Amino acid sequence: MVGDTSDPGQAPRRDRSGHRSVAQEDDVRIEAWAASREHCLAEAVVAMVECFADVSGVRPTGVDRIRLAETSDDDLLAALLDEILYRLEAYGQVPVDVEADEAEGGLDVRLAVAGLADVRVTGEVPTDVGWEDLRLSPGPYGWSCAVTVDG
Repeated sequence: MVGDTSDPGQAPRRDRSGHRSVAQEDDVRIEAWAASREHCLAEAVVAMVECFADVSGVRPTGVDRIRLAETSDDDLLAALLDEILYRLEAYGQVPVDVEADEAEGGLDVRLAVAGLADVRVTGEVPTDVGWEDLRLSPGPYGWSCAVTVDG
């Protein structure tokens, strides 16, 4: 499971995972970090959800699984966040918890979901993942990513 380190002074460390977001004019910049690529991707999903919803204390009403084919790290980040936005728009599902695991030939993601009506909406729901300055890469403290989502 992913951890929340919304404290902007929280710096990435090898033994810690977390995320933060910064509101910009019409979008939000998300940063996430974790020891592994899979945990970093999960942190990015949580950060994106926190941009528009408070899911604390919300009990999931279902579990969904996503299988993403192996591709470049940046493409994998974009594909996962696009899938979350698609499920939100098409089915009204909001992830309240997420786990990602490496699988042969790709990535397996488990989403504990609740309906949009079951969460407290706190902001504008993102509509698109921006490709400009999108990155997911390893570094000295594990993996980190950054992406802008448009509202």
